[in-house]
Order: sequence, then structure tokens, then C-alpha cells
Amino acid sequence: MSLPPEKVSELKQIIHQQLVKMDVHGRIREVLAETIRGELAPEHQQLSTEDLIKALRQRGIIDDVMKELKFVTDVNEKERTSAPKPSTHFVAREPPVLKRTNIDPTRRYLYLQVLGGKAFLEHLQEPEPLPGQICSTFTLCLHFRNQRFRSKPVPCACEPDFRDGFLLEVHKDSLGDGSKMVDATTMLSICDPVHMVLIKTDTFGETTLVASYFLEWRSVLAAENGITNIAVELLGVGTESKVSVGVLNIRLEMYPQLNKTLSPEITNTQDENGVNRPVCSYIRPLRAGRLLDTPRQAARFVSVLGYERAPVIGGGGGKQEQWCTLLAFLCRNQGDCEDHANLLCSLLLGFGLEAFVCVGTKAKGVPHTWVMTCGTDGTITFWESLTGHRYIHRPINPDDPPLVEQPKPLYPYRTIGCIFNHQKFFGNCQPSDAVEVCVFDLHDESKWKPMSGEAIKSVCSPGTTSSVPPFPPLCASTIDAAVTSNEIELQLRILVSEHRKDLGLSTVWDDHLSYLLSPALAAYELERTTSISAGNEEFQDAVRRAVPDGHTFKGFPIHFVYRNARRAFATCLRSPFCEEIICCRGDQVRLAVRVRVFAYPESACAVWIMFACKYRSVL
Repeated sequence: MSLPPEKVSELKQIIHQQLVKMDVHGRIREVLAETIRGELAPEHQQLSTEDLIKALRQRGIIDDVMKELKFVTDVNEKERTSAPKPSTHFVAREPPVLKRTNIDPTRRYLYLQVLGGKAFLEHLQEPEPLPGQICSTFTLCLHFRNQRFRSKPVPCACEPDFRDGFLLEVHKDSLGDGSKMVDATTMLSICDPVHMVLIKTDTFGETTLVASYFLEWRSVLAAENGITNIAVELLGVGTESKVSVGVLNIRLEMYPQLNKTLSPEITNTQDENGVNRPVCSYIRPLRAGRLLDTPRQAARFVSVLGYERAPVIGGGGGKQEQWCTLLAFLCRNQGDCEDHANLLCSLLLGFGLEAFVCVGTKAKGVPHTWVMTCGTDGTITFWESLTGHRYIHRPINPDDPPLVEQPKPLYPYRTIGCIFNHQKFFGNCQPSDAVEVCVFDLHDESKWKPMSGEAIKSVCSPGTTSSVPPFPPLCASTIDAAVTSNEIELQLRILVSEHRKDLGLSTVWDDHLSYLLSPALAAYELERTTSISAGNEEFQDAVRRAVPDGHTFKGFPIHFVYRNARRAFATCLRSPFCEEIICCRGDQVRLAVRVRVFAYPESACAVWIMFACKYRSVL
């Protein structure tokens, strides 16, 4: 690295000042005298430079000098010049903190900086990635009072190099006060923590929830000059919720500075941190803004989020499952049926419906949760959050004569024990808990025993110690549906061609036939969202025109909620119908494949794939 002449002079001056300050010249004289007297043989009349440097290094003098000199970038110099390369200085001071930007001096802000991590012992032996090498990464997600942030991904390491700053606006809740400067006393009453979620993304793009932490930020209100540094110990999730994952160095700063600081004296499930919380606290009306237009579209969105059984916490009779807070669920993009049901119930409440989460069982007594809405006309509708399917509940009257025709349940639910939302909790006290005979008259206390509304409010209202922090807003998708569809389709073509080549078969693609499959995929997604089938007649007519007389057409549609082409292809091959198309043999065989990606909030997606072939029929 070359420096301009003026920087070289400045560097020499700083080094000279440091040498004088540490009396290095005097120490060198002492070392020189001792070396001449004791370490050199009498016949050595001259002391070489190498001998002197070796002696200085053995006594640690060189290390002491280097520790006092720090290489930093002068932020102020960078701001004053527009040169493409920032000015670089060697100065004897602490490294600067991250730079603040976009600050409105009329508003109150909490500036949260993440200045590195340490003690992530799981990655103690992690090799340092080479430039351009794909590696596992950490990403830190934050939510505070309706604001969401995401750090830049950093390589997984024992000491991950987080260097990010987040500008969090602290605003008042009352109408008309949003633009006023919030004082320290008012901020003390703001009990919302900063929710931090650490996500690990492996080299295949799979995400893992590493840690979830609720940062109590109000200690900065009592700090001198409104600045405080905190070492945050992150704990694992689920069964490892008591095991340390690592430590983040956090710096908190209030801006503008406070005029005066405050005195420092001033039915349950476990979340991912192992904290017991009332089930009602996991539900709140959630509006999706412009991201979702209808309740059925909301159900479709929830259903395309990944499903994974949550680990069981504890053992013996006291074991219980882990429920995730909404931010942890959304950031990971997958969760258990309880996480899906809680989100769907919150979205339906946001659309103005009377919605409840139902807790019961499916076939063979498997525990399950789903969502129920009560219409103004008394109609009870079940919503399956994992599939988006809807079922109308028509109870069977066990007292009817045997000849009376009874409705046949289409839903998979067997029993129901309780229902709840953010304000109500009802226990099923009917003679039978079988769903098919249950009557959902929630005003009849002989059938549904309610919990006191005041009791629910006392433990679930925002600000109570057992309540879940405020829900984060949904984020728009970052997926380009057209680009992603093309990428997956190209990868599938390559995989099919290679598979047929291994079987000794050639592959000829029919681009026109591939394009004609698009309306079918769009119709499938529309039907999943609205339960309305449309466009099938046009698709069938187009295919008939594209397939000559004497030829046979076969098609196989399939649906995924992930974008891994190789994984999808392996799944398709397990279907005998799809394998028959991909491995088609015959005269004038033409293959087609079409991929259509439908993007939803939080970068969730529904991926429809259709394989097809046409060939000449030989009798």
C-alpha cells in the first residue's frame, strides 16, 4: 500500500511522538548495553542490526509499540472529500464507531450498533473463507415498535464480524404526538423491547433459527451522556434455550442527547427462549397493508410458509411444545402448526373476522391446532393453516333418529378442547369433545366455559411481563417471480436431460407446448387461493390444437413451497406418473416443462411445476 508524501510525513510524526512518549530510545540504550555486556562474545566488536532487533523483540519492546499504534479510517476525512478512495491515517486512538445517517434532529432516536461478536464456540474450528467462497452466514434481524431491520450477512465464525448500525425511532403512541420530541420520562413508560433474532443460512440456502433475544434498551436512559455498551449473551432455542450460543457487543445511544438522564433505581406455553407465556398473548389483530387483499389470500400465504414439527421441551408428564414469537417464525420462514395457526388467526382478526385458534386432535389422537371463524349468521368455518383449505362445520345431532341423514364431515379434525384469541378463552365442556357433534354457541356457558376477560387482560395486555412484544409488520417479497421461474425451469431441463441421457434416451424439448402449460399452473394457484376453478376449458382446447392426431399427451402438475430445483426433481421422480413422463419412450417424443413461482410476503412462495410429453401412439 502506497501513501502520498504528506501522509508519510504524518505517519513518521505520529510514530516519533509515540516513541518519545514511551521512552523507547532510553529502553533501546539499556538493551544495547546489556547485549554488549552479557550476550556477545568478547571477540565480537560490532553489534549488527539483526542482533539488536532480536534483543528488542525478546524483551517485548517492539510488541508494546505496535499495540499502541492503531490503523483506523478517519470518518471525518471521508465525509469532507469525494475521492473514490478514503484517506487513511495511522492514529493513536480508539477505532471509531459506526457512522450515523438520515437523522431528523426533531425526532428522538435510539441508535443501536452491533460491534462484533465473540464466544460462538460452535464455530471455533470454522476455517476463514477464501475470497469469493460460498460459506455459512449469520444474519441478525431486529424489530422495534413497527420497524424492522436486517444486518448484512457475515461469515459464521467464533468471532463473527458484525459491524452494523440501526437507527430506531422512538415515537409516542397517542394521536397527534407522533412528531413531538419524546422525553426520558415518557420513554421509561415504553416497555417494548428490541427483539433480536439470529438466523444461520447454510451453503444450500437453508435457514436455521439460532437465537432469539429481547433487549431491554431503557438502561441507556440512565447512562451518562445517553450512551451505554452492553454485552448480550444469546441463548439457544428449544431444548437448548439455556445453552449459550455466543455474545454480541451492543452499543446504545440516544439522539439527540437527553437533557436529563434518569436514575438507575427507577394457560401457558414456552416460546423459543423457554419463557412461559399465556396462549392468548400470541394472538393480536394483524393488518397486512397492501400485501394481502383478502382473508383467503392470507390463508394461502400462511400455508406456503414451511412446516416443521417443533421440538418438545422437557420430559415426562410435564413436557410441552415450543411456540415461536411471530418475528422468529417469519424470519425463519417455517414453523409448527401452532405458529401457522397463530399467524392466520391474527391476520383474520385484522380483516375484521371473529377468529379463534382451536386446540384439539386429528386422526389417531395427534395433537393439532387450526383456526375457526364465526359468521354473523352463525356459520362456523374451519381454516387449516397448513394447507389453506376451508371447511364448513355442520354438527351432527346424536339424538336424531337413525334414518335421519346426517352431514358427513370433510375436515380432518377429531376432537377439540379449547379455543382462544387475543381477548377470549373458552374451554369445551360439552358431553363429548368430538368435533362433529360440537355446537359452537359460545354464549352458552353449559357448552363453552369462558375465562375471565379481566384475567386475560391482566396477563396478555401489551406491557405486561408475560405478554409477547408488539407484532412486526409483514415485509414485501424480495423474490422476482419471473426470474426465479426461469431459473428453476432451466435447471429442471438440465436435470431431465441428464437423467434421460443416463437411460440412453435423447431429449427434445417443445418450447411451444411448455408455454401452453402456463394457464394451467395459474388456474391451480387461483383454485388454491379462492377455491374457484377457472380457465380449464381454454387450457384443454389449446393442448388439443398443439397435439397432432394420432399422438398422446400426458401432464403431471406438482406443487412445492421451496425453490430448490434438484430437491423438487428428486421428489417428482418418486411419483410413478411423473417418472413415466420424464422417462417416456416412443416415436416422436417431445418433452415440456413449465415452472410458475407465485411470490407472497416475507419472500414465501408457491412453486408450481408441470411436466408434460407428447408422443406418437403405436398400436
